[in-house]
Amino acid sequence: MLEPVKPTILATRMIPNVDRGYAAKLGLSDTQRSVGLLTCDIDDSLYVSLDEATKFAEVDVVYAKSFYAGSAHASGPLSGEIIGILAGPDPAEVRAGMDAAIAYCTEEAWFYTANEAGDLAFFPHLISSTGSYLSQAAGIARGQSLAYLIAPPLEATYGLDAAIKAAEVEMKVFYEPPSETNFAGGLLTGSQSACRAACAAFQDAVLDVAASPRKY
Repeated sequence: MLEPVKPTILATRMIPNVDRGYAAKLGLSDTQRSVGLLTCDIDDSLYVSLDEATKFAEVDVVYAKSFYAGSAHASGPLSGEIIGILAGPDPAEVRAGMDAAIAYCTEEAWFYTANEAGDLAFFPHLISSTGSYLSQAAGIARGQSLAYLIAPPLEATYGLDAAIKAAEVEMKVFYEPPSETNFAGGLLTGSQSACRAACAAFQDAVLDVAASPRKY
C-alpha cells in the first residue's frame, strides 16, 4: 500500500524542422519550427510533466491526448496511454523541454497504490507552481498551485468532496467519470499549503474506500 507506480516513457522523437503544411495541421504558429513527441504508459504522469517542460524551455504543449481504455489496450508496444507534443522555435529549446518532461515524469510524477494487491492506484499530486499548459487548462494565472487529483471513478468522486472540504481550495476542472482511461478526478487551486492539504484529504478518502469498499 502506498507503493509508487512509476511511469515509463516509451518512445520519443524530435522533428527539428516541421514541414509547414504539416505544421498548419498541427496548429503550430509561424515561430514554432520544431516539435518533440513523447509517449508514456501513464497519462496523468505525462500531463503534469509536459506542464513542467514549459517552465524550463521556450516550448508549448500543442497536443496531449489520452488513449481509450488505457495502456493495457494500447495500439502497440510503444503507444502506452498518451501522446504529447511539445513545440518550440528550434531543436535546442524542444530538447530542453523534453529533457525536463522526462526527468519530472520518471522522478516525480507517480501514482500510488491504495490496497495491498496493488491494483487500485491513484494520483494525489501537488503542483507548487504551474507552467503555461496546466495554467491554461485550469483557467488560472501561471505560477499558482494546483492539486491534481485522479483515482478510479467512485474513489475520485468521493475523494474530491473530501479534498474541497479539507482546505480553502476551488475546483477549476472536473474530469467526470469515465475519462478515456476510465478514471476520474479534478484540478483544485488555492495556496500551496491548501493544495497540499487537499491532496492529503483526497489520499485519505481513497484509502478509506479501498479499505472498506461497501461501507456507507
